[in-house]
Amino acid sequence: MLIDAHGHPNYHGYGAERIVQNMDEQGIDKMWLLSWEIPSSEYDVLQNQSKMSAVAQSGIDLADVLEVGRYAPDRFILGYAPHPKRPDAIDRIKAASEIYPIRLAGEYKSRTLFDDPDALRLLQTFGELRMPVTIHLEYGTKYGGANYPWPDWWYGGTIGALERAVVECPDTIFIGHGPGWWSHISGDDLFDKEMYPTATAVPGGKNPEMLDQYPNMYADLSAGSGLNALKRNKDSGRQYIIDNADKLLWARDNWDRDIFDHIATLDLPTEVYEKITYQNAQKLIGEIE
Repeated sequence: MLIDAHGHPNYHGYGAERIVQNMDEQGIDKMWLLSWEIPSSEYDVLQNQSKMSAVAQSGIDLADVLEVGRYAPDRFILGYAPHPKRPDAIDRIKAASEIYPIRLAGEYKSRTLFDDPDALRLLQTFGELRMPVTIHLEYGTKYGGANYPWPDWWYGGTIGALERAVVECPDTIFIGHGPGWWSHISGDDLFDKEMYPTATAVPGGKNPEMLDQYPNMYADLSAGSGLNALKRNKDSGRQYIIDNADKLLWARDNWDRDIFDHIATLDLPTEVYEKITYQNAQKLIGEIE
C-alpha cells in the first residue's frame, strides 16, 4: 500500500486522467486531493505568463477537488480548506463536510498568521469536524525575483505562530508542510534567510521538537522542501524519519518520484517504512486504529 498524502487537482497540467495514470505508473494506491483557496489579493500578478498562472490567479478550489475526485472515487481522499478571512469560512467547511465526502482540511495556505483570531476559529473547527489540516509555512524570503505586488512571499507567519495555534487547538491534527516548516529541521538561523537551506542540519530544530512535544503535530514529506530537508545530511535525515516514524506521511505535492527514490536509498526498517507510506495516513482519517 502506498498513499500520497499531498496532491492537487488540475495542477501543473494534471487533470483527473493524467493524475490517475501518474499514480498507476508509480504504484500509488490512493492520494489525498487538496484545495488551495487563494483570494485575488494574494496571488502574484507577475506570474501570469508562467506555467503557474492558472493556480496563481484563481487557486485550486473545492470544485476542482470534487471534479477530479468523481473520476476515481476509490483512489482519492478529498480535502478542502476555505481561506480564513472569508466571513463564511466556517459555514463553508461545515457545509462541505455535510454535502460532499470531504475528510481532510487543506491545503491551508494563506497570508494570515496561524494565531490570528479568525485563523484559530477555523483551525478549531477542523478539529471539531475531525479533519486533519495540512498547513503551509513559508517565510518572507525572496522567490523568483518578483517584487510586485509583494516584495516577498510568506504564508502562515512564523514557527512561533504555528506553535501557538497548535497549543490553542489541541483537538486539531496539524500536518506541517512548506519551506518554512522544513527549514526548521535544523537548529540554525537559516529558516528566514534561505528558502531551501543546504547547510548540514544541526540539532535543536523546532520541527523535530514540535513533533515530539505535541501529540497533534504531524508532517508530510512532500515537495522540494521536504526532500531538501532530508538531504541536508543523509544519515541524520534517515534518523529523523526513524525517530518520528509515527508522525510522518509519505507525500509528493508534485508528479515526480524523487522522494520515493530517496527514501528507497535509506534502508528503513520495514515497520518504519509501512508507517510513513500508508499506516499513518490511514490512522489520521480513521481507517485503522
